[in-house]
Amino acid sequence: MSHASTMPAPEMPAPSLALNEVVPLLIGSTVEEIERELVLQTLARCDGNRTRAARVLGLSVRTLRNKIREYSADGIEVPPHSERAAA
Repeated sequence: MSHASTMPAPEMPAPSLALNEVVPLLIGSTVEEIERELVLQTLARCDGNRTRAARVLGLSVRTLRNKIREYSADGIEVPPHSERAAA
């Protein structure tokens, strides 16, 4: 049994693109680039809420914060915490 099957369902709606539409967009990108984009888009959809984004991504909050720190050091804009997320 895979680890993914034991995880709770994500709190976000399914993507609007079909798998055969997504895969061609990924070809030519590195795993690091794809991971970074996934993290950033998940943060944006979670209104900057790090705890919720980490849960959706299946990461610890510490791992997510380390990734955010790395992206910021590389000059990549990271979605900020929103007022709604802090409430």
